[in-house]
Amino acid sequence: MKKNLASRIIAGGGFVLLGLLTLFTSGWGALALYYSGPQDTFLKYSLVGIFAVVAVAALFALGYGRWRWRTLAAYFALFTAVVIWWRGIEPSNQREWQTDVALLAYATIDGDMVTVHNIRNFNYRSEFDYTPAYYDKTFDLRKLEGVDLIAVYWMGPAIAHTFLSFSFSDGTHLPISIETRKEKSESYSTIAGFFKQYELYYVVADERDVIRLRTNYRHDPTEDVYIYRMQGQAESVRNVFMKYITKLNDLKTHPQFYNTLTSNCTTDIWYNTQGNESRLPFSWKILASGYVPSYLYEEKRIDTSIPFAELERRVHANARAHAANGAPNFSQLIRAQGPLADNQNVDVSKPGEQK
Repeated sequence: MKKNLASRIIAGGGFVLLGLLTLFTSGWGALALYYSGPQDTFLKYSLVGIFAVVAVAALFALGYGRWRWRTLAAYFALFTAVVIWWRGIEPSNQREWQTDVALLAYATIDGDMVTVHNIRNFNYRSEFDYTPAYYDKTFDLRKLEGVDLIAVYWMGPAIAHTFLSFSFSDGTHLPISIETRKEKSESYSTIAGFFKQYELYYVVADERDVIRLRTNYRHDPTEDVYIYRMQGQAESVRNVFMKYITKLNDLKTHPQFYNTLTSNCTTDIWYNTQGNESRLPFSWKILASGYVPSYLYEEKRIDTSIPFAELERRVHANARAHAANGAPNFSQLIRAQGPLADNQNVDVSKPGEQK
């Protein structure tokens, strides 16, 4: 009798696990068909409906021994077909891209000299009204002296867009922001980002573009920008910089999909530190990207000589960015932590190539 009870418990547990597996896979399959299925609306919804009906039938069949295994076999055969179709979806660089992500940056390397091509430097009049412009610039790796983490907040403390800006001893900065490459008909959706809807895109831009866009021109919602200077060895900074350069060139010939969870603005920063002895241990705070600055503070990778709240106040860049606007020395001005009244050298000439 005890054996029969144990057998029933084991069988019941097995059916629960099988039901959860069916529920999870059916949810994923239906969303995959919805977001990445045929462009024809009727056909897309028909496929989603058929898949959902078979999945529901499989769940109900778990309680009926007569139909259980046949229905489950039919469902998992259908799910296998969806997976095979899904694996066949390939990223591409040949689409009708939105203007701000139309050109791919790439680099040519000659010893310590790295020339980055197609650095974006749009002249903004508002968030969506701008004159496109690009330039090429050569960077001397021997002058690479540090890197800043830029954290951008717009919806509370847990979520932030993060990116790196590499600094050189001659006063130049090269920010690289990992984002989605959207087509002209697309808008960003967190859920869609799980389902091969966007290619991965490295925005290589002048700071007067990629930072000023967020501080001076985005108002719905407004965005708060914080600039944290990272602490680390010069060799580690160079390794990360070259990982980014290698990735730029790789994406030009081998496009890759963005993924909301596994390949996004923050996780890919962590991936690009691979190989450095000082690499941060993986933490849930890398997934909850808004907590990355506090995680860096805990790990002593940014200034810990003052309380974190005070550091956060000092590196908040919005007011200084508004004052600097299009100044050629924009990068220096937004990092000046004294009162704005002390910033006497604001040059408001038309933005051009970063000097």
